[in-house]
Amino acid sequence: MPTRNAMWDRLGGDVDLLVVGGGITGAGIARDAIRRGLSVALVEQRDLAYGTSSRSSKLVHGGLRYLEQYEFSLVFEAVSERRILLDIAPHIVNPLGFLFPIYEGSSHGMGTIAAGMWLYEGLSLFRSPKRHRRLKPADLAREEPPLTQEGLKGAPLYYDCSTDDARLTLETALDAAEQGATIATWARVESFLRDEGGRIVGARVRDTLGEEVREVRARAVVSATGPWCDDLRQLDHPETRPLLRPTKGIHLVVAREVLPIQHAVVCFHPVDDRVLFAIPWGDRTYVGTTDTDYEGPPEDVAADADDVDYLIEAAGRYFPDHRIQREDIISTWAGLRPLISGDTQEGIDESMVSREHQIVVDPSGLITIAGGKLTTYRRMAAEVVDAAVNLMRVTGKLPETLVAAQTDEVPLPGAVGWPEDDDHERVSRQVLAASGGYLDSVTSRLLADTYGMRGRQVAQRIKADPSLASPLVEGRPEVMAQVDFAVEEELAATVEDVLVRRTQLFFRDRDQGLGAAEAVAGRMGQLLGWSAEERQTRIEAYRAVVALSRRWREEPA
Repeated sequence: MPTRNAMWDRLGGDVDLLVVGGGITGAGIARDAIRRGLSVALVEQRDLAYGTSSRSSKLVHGGLRYLEQYEFSLVFEAVSERRILLDIAPHIVNPLGFLFPIYEGSSHGMGTIAAGMWLYEGLSLFRSPKRHRRLKPADLAREEPPLTQEGLKGAPLYYDCSTDDARLTLETALDAAEQGATIATWARVESFLRDEGGRIVGARVRDTLGEEVREVRARAVVSATGPWCDDLRQLDHPETRPLLRPTKGIHLVVAREVLPIQHAVVCFHPVDDRVLFAIPWGDRTYVGTTDTDYEGPPEDVAADADDVDYLIEAAGRYFPDHRIQREDIISTWAGLRPLISGDTQEGIDESMVSREHQIVVDPSGLITIAGGKLTTYRRMAAEVVDAAVNLMRVTGKLPETLVAAQTDEVPLPGAVGWPEDDDHERVSRQVLAASGGYLDSVTSRLLADTYGMRGRQVAQRIKADPSLASPLVEGRPEVMAQVDFAVEEELAATVEDVLVRRTQLFFRDRDQGLGAAEAVAGRMGQLLGWSAEERQTRIEAYRAVVALSRRWREEPA
């Protein structure tokens, strides 16, 4: 795999499709298009999954709550895509049990919920990871002891999936790159190229880690920029009316011992009845999410004290013997949902804004995808490529031979060779063996769960150089070999890329990876030829990212 710098060197010239935006949708578009036989370049102003695609609730789910809004088609689409993602990415899309506790006085009766569960499974054609079952209060006392029993009537246990959203995005982009797509990160579109009729035929792109500007010409240009899509459309035409009504969602992370749950628990906030989740996450637990309108630059979005206290209050209602305190919080993350605006949705509650997506083709020819959900990214991507192909056909620029993309059948890179019985532990043992005995079982399992079958490649680096088995943070399983792999195989170009989206130390480490930043920068500097000044710049940039996530601590309680 070319490094990020090598990808930049490849950027330029003519392609069939230029994709702007390296989130899950943009990566999906690049993968679909290249597998159809189109030539593709993708440019992303920061890192892959920098925005919403690494700041979601990290769930692949059918959207049970959308049944209340009668959005049956959205649920059917989502549960169908959930099944496909389980097949093509089983190493990072994993079944997770969800409890939906019902209490006295709840607006959701047991009978109604039971009927909803059967409808939910029916829409999935009864291909949920596991069949749901109803638990009585005594069952819940055994299976989820932290959950309050006061007024508890029971709960269905149903199954959706968890995922590593950033890695799902990354592997989708890596698969596109393996098929020949150019994936250029830290590359910002500065302006569009136009033909004599004013139609967009490409873009001028700046290397934000350097100073060079390159031109990319394309038969079609797609914007998959999430919360930034209005900015790009206004770059095309300053008077363009906004498409989005972005809403902010934040999550907070605590140690597992603070909130030791076994299942994801569906919660309703005691003040406004909004849906929240408490989700087990290995040695951590996270709680989220909020849903509030947001105005401001997407890159500045962060948790504030009100957001944090809102989640703490809800968690305290459901887990009164395990109350989260502010000082328990290890990290937070905040993301924006790029929800579709419109006259029909003005003045309604943020949580009721539709999660459907919309494809817009402007008179200039710019194709924009807005809205949608992580779970349905693959289908959204296919629709966008269909739109691009149609545009090429109308303008007489369609390549002669296209094939079926088969993105619903071809596994992502880490899933190639994955056991049919989904045995993570068997892969972990293979990783351990590949390391030549230099790893322990905990790190081997981490590599298996993170990289899938590619975890053996990380382990082989350690066998060749045992110093790469050194932990990035003492007492944690992440190792230096992951830094090398991130740079040389996964397009990482900054300390932030590695610590936030390749290893998740930003979220999971009690110090959010600050103690590892210098070692990571030192190793990356060796691999990428950074000067001492560049290393320090990358470290300071990472410290700023951590500071933004902790800004809420400076606000009064």
